[in-house]
Amino acid sequence: MPSQLPQFTIRISPELLKKLRYIAEYNARSANREVEMLIRQHVQSFEDKHGEITFSEQSNHLK
Repeated sequence: MPSQLPQFTIRISPELLKKLRYIAEYNARSANREVEMLIRQHVQSFEDKHGEITFSEQSNHLK
């Protein structure tokens, strides 16, 4: 069953992608899960510094 999660495309150099896959394999994760983990860490770091990011029901921010 296909995932209903939004998809996000990124353009990176082949060398950087190979390094990301190497690190992901080392951590027993897929490259996708490795990137998701890094994004979560970045968001948490931002929120620790600037406060929680919240969106109202009526907000049109980045759907």
